[in-house]
Amino acid sequence: MTDMMKRIMVSGAAGQIGTELLKVLRKKRGPSNVLAVDIQKLADPSLRDSGPFEFCDVTKPEQIEKIVRKYRIGTIYHMAAILSARGEKNPHQAWDVNINGTYNILETAREHKMVRVFIPSSIAAFGSETPRENTPQETILRPKTMYGVTKVAGELLGDYYVRRFNLDVRGCRFPGIISHETLPGGGTTDYAVAIFYEAVKNKRYVCFLKEDTRLPMMYMPDCLKSVMDLMEADFGRLRHHADFNLAAMSFTPAELAAEIKKHIPEFRCEYKPDFRQAIADSWPMSIDDSAAREEWGWKPDYDLAATTKDMLAALSKRHAEGKLNY
Repeated sequence: MTDMMKRIMVSGAAGQIGTELLKVLRKKRGPSNVLAVDIQKLADPSLRDSGPFEFCDVTKPEQIEKIVRKYRIGTIYHMAAILSARGEKNPHQAWDVNINGTYNILETAREHKMVRVFIPSSIAAFGSETPRENTPQETILRPKTMYGVTKVAGELLGDYYVRRFNLDVRGCRFPGIISHETLPGGGTTDYAVAIFYEAVKNKRYVCFLKEDTRLPMMYMPDCLKSVMDLMEADFGRLRHHADFNLAAMSFTPAELAAEIKKHIPEFRCEYKPDFRQAIADSWPMSIDDSAAREEWGWKPDYDLAATTKDMLAALSKRHAEGKLNY
């Protein structure tokens, strides 16, 4: 079987990014050629019925090995992870899934001489010692959360497997991801999704971050575009591999609320910071992604205004149809 004929596997396929990435990949490569794996069922019935699915715990290497052999996997998009806020509530689980799971994926890919592996990182890899304005590609990585610690380790592991085993591993540091399709899974930037749902349903939102907390964000279409573009880039052009800075826009909760009010004038937002504020305060406010732009032509399509308009239109339509579940 040639490399192009080998199937793709998406771990964490039931997650926020995994679900929508699965749709894109099945459309591009054909539903039967893209395997979804997760520890829980896919929420979208159309995805459950459109292609293969296997339950898989990435902390169990024997499960990964069995599935890879069964489906003749050639490329892995490893999206399974415990996110920042959830990781602070259960750091042992975050370590097990994010570190051991990533190692198991890389080892299986190495043993089977796979074509390519994508392993996302995050702005959580940075810490309070990192420059917060226009955060450089090469900078201090001293995160203060278990999630961040595991993401730094994942970047280093990915680069190690490129150098030591000639395995093509790629990844980027995602900012907060905004989507109207799949709910986020316990991150510190989740407010930027919840606020849209609450604006449409209740015209009111209580934010768990301070109103002036500026963080980098990205709309899901740009997130998916970045993954596809990076995975299709010429390996010879890449000087970096598993740790590309990625940016699209940066804003505060107050700025997002003001943009929403342009569409829903009666919307009101209150601010009651919780434990996630300390996490956000250790993250960058804006990102220098010049390496991604230079090495594989990265360029986002959506800014705050375009994202807000699209999110509200999609969610308002679902709400009118009685299908806005949150």
